[in-house]
Amino acid sequence: MKISETQVNANADIVGNIKAIEDLKQVTTKFGTQVSLTVAILEDDSGTIKLNLWGSQSEGIEEGKTVEIKNGFVKEFKGEKQISVGKMGSVKVVE
Repeated sequence: MKISETQVNANADIVGNIKAIEDLKQVTTKFGTQVSLTVAILEDDSGTIKLNLWGSQSEGIEEGKTVEIKNGFVKEFKGEKQISVGKMGSVKVVE
């Protein structure tokens, strides 16, 4: 699936390049737990989307790498589409 074809509140499988990575943040979840969050900008030939990587999901993810997301979940936050990899999804470097 292309980034431009993603729909809010739906799952998506995407292959794209990591265009940029923001600084690591510590976030308090709605359950009161501290977890690290890395936000990357994922790009393909149709556009870009923010990729939220929680905890150890960001290991091995670097700018310029190609990643494959399986069963990611697309949501909208502050007017922007974002994709996260939950417990049922996966992210891996393919190049």
